Amino acid sequence: MTLPEQLVRTRRFTLGRPEQFTVTPDGATLLFVRTRTGGDPVGCLWALDLAEGAERLLCDPAELLGGAQEKLSEAERVRRERSRQGGSGIVGYTTDRAVTLVVFALSGELWTVAPASGAARRLPAEAPVVDPRPDPTGRRIAYRSGDTLRVIEADGTGDRPVAVPDGPEVSFGRPEHVAAESMHRQRGYWWAPDGEHLLVARVDESQVALWYLADPAQPATPPRALRYPPVGTANAEVSLWLTALDGTRTEVRWDRAAFEYLTAAGWDGHGPFAAVQSRDQRTVRTLAIDPVTGATTVLAEQHDPCWVQLVVGLPARTAAGRLLGSADLDGTRHLTAAGEPVTAPGVQLRQVLAVDGETVLFTASEEPTEVQLWSWDPEHGARRLTDRPGVHDGTHRAGTLVTTARSLDLPVPATRVHRPGAAPVEITSVAERPVLEPRVELLTVGPRELRAQLLLPSWHRPGDAPLPVLLDPYAGPAMQRVQNDRSWGVLLSQWFAEQGFAVLVADGAGVPGRGPRWEREVHGDTVGPALDDQVAALHGTAALRPGLLDLGRVGIRGWSFGGTLAAAAVLRRPDVFHAAVSGAPVVDQRLYDTHWRERFLGHPAEHPERYDACSLLPDAPKLSRPLLLVHGLADDNVWAANTLRLSAELLAAGRPHEVLPLTGATHSALSAPLLDHQVEFLRRHLGVTAR
Repeated sequence: MTLPEQLVRTRRFTLGRPEQFTVTPDGATLLFVRTRTGGDPVGCLWALDLAEGAERLLCDPAELLGGAQEKLSEAERVRRERSRQGGSGIVGYTTDRAVTLVVFALSGELWTVAPASGAARRLPAEAPVVDPRPDPTGRRIAYRSGDTLRVIEADGTGDRPVAVPDGPEVSFGRPEHVAAESMHRQRGYWWAPDGEHLLVARVDESQVALWYLADPAQPATPPRALRYPPVGTANAEVSLWLTALDGTRTEVRWDRAAFEYLTAAGWDGHGPFAAVQSRDQRTVRTLAIDPVTGATTVLAEQHDPCWVQLVVGLPARTAAGRLLGSADLDGTRHLTAAGEPVTAPGVQLRQVLAVDGETVLFTASEEPTEVQLWSWDPEHGARRLTDRPGVHDGTHRAGTLVTTARSLDLPVPATRVHRPGAAPVEITSVAERPVLEPRVELLTVGPRELRAQLLLPSWHRPGDAPLPVLLDPYAGPAMQRVQNDRSWGVLLSQWFAEQGFAVLVADGAGVPGRGPRWEREVHGDTVGPALDDQVAALHGTAALRPGLLDLGRVGIRGWSFGGTLAAAAVLRRPDVFHAAVSGAPVVDQRLYDTHWRERFLGHPAEHPERYDACSLLPDAPKLSRPLLLVHGLADDNVWAANTLRLSAELLAAGRPHEVLPLTGATHSALSAPLLDHQVEFLRRHLGVTAR
């Protein structure tokens, strides 16, 4: 089996890994999702007795469905695409506060299970069911069906709508496209602690542009119409409503003209709250909501001349009511409590994972390639909980801490449960081990101390001839590639190295992990600084490892922003790059959504020059190097129009290039033949002999 085949079969090595952990209030039991094997795509729900260390299978979708094939509604397919969930079966679940009721959707139907007995039950809910959530008391379950938010009693009685669309393009309880794709807000409703009311988002997309997604391979099938807000156009109109179980609603009032983005919301013991952001993203307000009148008061306000960075897990409040937030001060992103920074300079806040009483669990970095677990509480302050090099994640409750460690020297992630006075309990992973070992070196390169990974073929020895170079970056604001983590991306880079390349992965300007100043280096220009840093990383690595890299044969490949960077490399720096594979690139910045693109380039009516400078279409006549363009024709994140327009400009300019359209493929496209095709293209144009 080749690595590409294994990547596809294991869904990028996610199958067989335990994930989505829930600790019971007594800290005695842990719930999680895991497939039966590393090649089985069907997620099952498990319970782990922490005292005995014994696992128990709670729900197996194959048994629940009686062997029938799982069916996904269009709404569920979109939800999984936005949240990057690639499995099937039980891909997520929610519980009540006491963890006596577990709820999940399976094949469009609503299921519950009692963890104590393992008794599972299908409730007669209105199909297709999407995003079901029990109220904290465990008496009722809310869920989306179509554009309506409904509630059903936990015993299966009393199913009724509580928020029904009042317009043709209106939905309740659903995150709009930019919320799910750009703000990390995957939810559209929140229960009150007593289970008697809900805070519900109403989304009106009637003014949002209508785009069409067609399948050219199926000419008899009509195109699918989607509401998509390209930069400079109208966003969905999003409002919040306090909703009773009988359907009566009270509007939450804030200045929606000045703050049109709803970035977060919730309802805790101190009442409902929300975070709202201005269209230019330079101001974010955290609002307390009166649960009776819907009036709002400002709890906190953040400003930034470029943009206010949204931190996953914030805002939140402790049990005592301390408001948790973030502050960018002197090059450090701090965690704040009641408006005061509580983390030290140089400790870069990444994400807030859990709040239990007065204790906050979060991730932060002191070194960009490492992500450690930290906690903060008023008595002890901020403390680092993990010391092993690598990338860590976790959750905690009732004194029980769950940690997941990943690093280059760990074949698979290691998940352990830590309880006071007890030995750690390891949660079994049945994920497959990769068919190859990464030969990777972490580097710090050049005067900007760029973080990079250099991967060499396993068969390469000192004194061998210089290797042709393949840059394999993402290098954009959404994702950090260079970490002490044996990710699927590292393994794929190693596979390319085995084909005869020295593979270089470098993170540059705008990439997360190095603090707010570094992130904002791409404000006004997302392409130029990123490309400059790729060139600097290449030359800096060649200086560090003299005689290793053949700078006369340099290729570059990438997907999404990495695809944009790859195309820009051969169009703008043919003196450095000799061939490129560009997958799903944004080549016309006006073809991307409002929230993400305007964050970096501003409104196109105010800053058209920024969009023109970052567009690759005017560069088409300059192409003098081999370029392969790849795009999924079902991609509703980066639309295939980007690749098609660049190809049209190249054709009009008489510039030879290759285009590989992927029928039915989304933005998450991956296949072994696709990767083989890229290798063949790069070998052919860089003069690399197959081994």
